[in-house]
Amino acid sequence: MRDTRLRPGYVLPIIVIAQFAGTSLWFAGNAILPDLDKALSLPANALGIITSAVQLGFIAGTLTFAFLTIADRFSPSKVFFTCALLGSIFNLGPLFSTGYEVILSFRFITGFFLAGIYPIGMKIASDWHEKGLGKALGYLVGALVLGTAFPHLIRDLTGGLPWKYILIATSSVAVMGGVAILAGVGDGPFRKRGSKFDLSIIFKLFRHNNFRNAAFGYFGHMWELYAFWAFIPFILRYYNASAGTDLNVPLWSFITIGAGSLSCAIGGHVAMRFGSKKVAFAALALSGICCLLSPLLFMVPVGLFILILLIWGMAVVADSPQFSTLVAQTADKAYIGTGLTVVNSLGFAITIVSIQLLTWLDSLIAPDFLFIVLLIGPAFGLVHLGRVGTEK
Repeated sequence: MRDTRLRPGYVLPIIVIAQFAGTSLWFAGNAILPDLDKALSLPANALGIITSAVQLGFIAGTLTFAFLTIADRFSPSKVFFTCALLGSIFNLGPLFSTGYEVILSFRFITGFFLAGIYPIGMKIASDWHEKGLGKALGYLVGALVLGTAFPHLIRDLTGGLPWKYILIATSSVAVMGGVAILAGVGDGPFRKRGSKFDLSIIFKLFRHNNFRNAAFGYFGHMWELYAFWAFIPFILRYYNASAGTDLNVPLWSFITIGAGSLSCAIGGHVAMRFGSKKVAFAALALSGICCLLSPLLFMVPVGLFILILLIWGMAVVADSPQFSTLVAQTADKAYIGTGLTVVNSLGFAITIVSIQLLTWLDSLIAPDFLFIVLLIGPAFGLVHLGRVGTEK
């Protein structure tokens, strides 16, 4: 009961809404890619490069935050607000310059400040939850999923309006999310202030078997997740071309990614009964099966295609909050923020490899067989997840 008395009912909804708002910056560049391609005649690998620029910026940001233990030394709410504001400003960069290299730079910097939104949001949630963290993070990662999908919805809703409105909308929403956190959520009662910078903290965290195996399981999950998300419009366009259909690519991209928010929330509730490890294992196994069977995806009728895509979209991310829960539960309590941040950083480094690998393989093999490569991640993750000991 102690946990509930110390946490007002409005805290989690504010964190969830703010997380959704802040992470809407993530795929803003992907949503406007067709417009940029028309204006700039982008190279064939632009999808992978622009997505990787954000991921690389996120990695640089998370490494900086981890090395300086910012999440543990400073007020997480103030860090979240500051990064939401700065990320929103740089998200607007392409409004003032549309050179390809300049756009990549702005996406990199936007990714850098996302490091103060996604992991810090999880840190804030962990500071307010002594119990039920898996359920809380289920809602929180669900918000990330919706935020990631949001630019695709804006693109669909704005119709023929200039692409600049997508950037203005996502930046405005992100700023409002930062204000909500700053005004409505203070430091949690279970926050433990970390010490000054100490590089050895990161190595000490990974010496613990449970933390290391939870992190490795998360790395396998990340190999698949963002590569799948980034290539969803590609999958839809290729299916349209091969099956002769006319599916709305922006709308179905939003629905496919956004469906994962529902599975994250449901998984959080299920984890309250069965534990985060079992939920993560089931979701990772299901998404692995989708990878294995992906060549069949382009041969089925449109109704079955949509169904399989939605199942994959739900399975691919349902384990994410539970992996974060396992990482938080197995980390040194004084360095939960640093543990989450460094694991996120390494996980996103892996996404660059998988995204670039798919981009390269696209010129060598038929798209039908492209996504079998993603099976590497779930297979690796399941092996290490099975080694995680009893949850605390």
